[in-house]
Amino acid sequence: MEQHDFDLFVIGGGSGGVRAARMAAQRGARVALAEVLGTDGLGGTCVNVGCIPKKLYSYAAHYAEAFEEAAGFGWDTTGGTLDWARLKQRRAAEITRLNGIYGNLLAGSGVTRIDGFARLTGAHSVSVATLQADGSATHREFTAAHILIATGGTPFVPHFQGREHVITSNEIFDLDPFPQRLAVVGGGYIACEFASIFNGLGAKVTQLYRGEQVLRGFDDEIRHFVAGEMVKHGVDLRLGAGVVAIRKEADGLHLALEDGQTLVTDAVLYATGRVPLVKDLGLDAVGVAQGAQGEVVVDEHYRTSVPHIFAVGDVTNRVQLTPVALGEAMVVVDQLLGAAPGKAQRSMSYEYIPTAVFTHPSIGTVGLSEQAARERYGDVTIFRSEFKALRHTLSGSTERTLMKLVVDTATDRVVGLHMVGAEAGEIVQGFAVAMKAGATKAVFDSTIGIHPTAAEEFVTMREPLRR
Repeated sequence: MEQHDFDLFVIGGGSGGVRAARMAAQRGARVALAEVLGTDGLGGTCVNVGCIPKKLYSYAAHYAEAFEEAAGFGWDTTGGTLDWARLKQRRAAEITRLNGIYGNLLAGSGVTRIDGFARLTGAHSVSVATLQADGSATHREFTAAHILIATGGTPFVPHFQGREHVITSNEIFDLDPFPQRLAVVGGGYIACEFASIFNGLGAKVTQLYRGEQVLRGFDDEIRHFVAGEMVKHGVDLRLGAGVVAIRKEADGLHLALEDGQTLVTDAVLYATGRVPLVKDLGLDAVGVAQGAQGEVVVDEHYRTSVPHIFAVGDVTNRVQLTPVALGEAMVVVDQLLGAAPGKAQRSMSYEYIPTAVFTHPSIGTVGLSEQAARERYGDVTIFRSEFKALRHTLSGSTERTLMKLVVDTATDRVVGLHMVGAEAGEIVQGFAVAMKAGATKAVFDSTIGIHPTAAEEFVTMREPLRR
């Protein structure tokens, strides 16, 4: 590999790219990492405009509820007023801190960081364009034994009249001023999360989705239950509703809807999906195969159609989750350099990947939905529990919690576990370990619960709802 400038050249400074670069460099490889377009900062979507800032804003949104509920526990409080500018400043400072940590990790591992837009020019070559202060660009050429594409994804907004007036999840965190009226278009987890968050922060939120129910792909009971809870919390959820056009007027943005109605808002967030970020990467010129949405096609070892070029994370459009990109990155490092000393070579399984949706209340899920389990196993047994959490017996809130287990009747294995309720992600993460290990319903039944917690309900459900 000595005839090349580097052993591994990583394009993209998100979670997957940084992890692969670090781990490979720590094992002695000569590694370079180029930031695509010099984006928001190291850490990619998750750190800059995704998971981290979204969760911070979700925490902020919960305080309004907490102020209201405190009276039920004897606290005499009138609540508080949101300082939107301060929240934005605090979030930005934390993101900057995390960017620095990522940079230090790369530097400490010996990775050569190259700022600029990287473009493939061959199976072993990359050109990096860096903008200068005068607006011109310098181009540098590098060669590498292996190249890893980890450029992630970007929000997708369909073409329609007035498209220039909308924002995406990339811009929502820094809106100025705070939108007193917000329209959220979309029914996926990003749309539902931001609808919940800005509703909690005090905006009048209208969520528009053309489908019959939000969160397509999740368990049907979970979808309907969380939609009902979001409406109870104050989100104006309109199903079967689409936007025809948007025009800007003195009193706000006027949305012409498919049913003939007009909705006036201060801002419109389009959360209608994400697509792989592959523009101008030179994939066509080099011959890297792509799918229908532009995603980089890879095999089970994350190799593309061009030898020595790999891809991981959202750019492959498989499972768009940060921990998945991290796991895929480690598989690639092991493919190139062998397993770490004392460790088995890693592989990646896409079964029993836990995930959370930070709606209010939140969703935690791992394994198969009831529908998917029936298609795979035929005979399944369903256990379900719905209740008011102990906290809300005094809080005055009408929020309810839903828990559900899907069991393969033939083997007694728990193949799906779903929850809507406070801290659902924290609770489901632990159960994901048990399910990954093949836990049966009998194992759940023999496990002692922690009382009083919501989580204990998963090990105390005895009577099946249906088979």
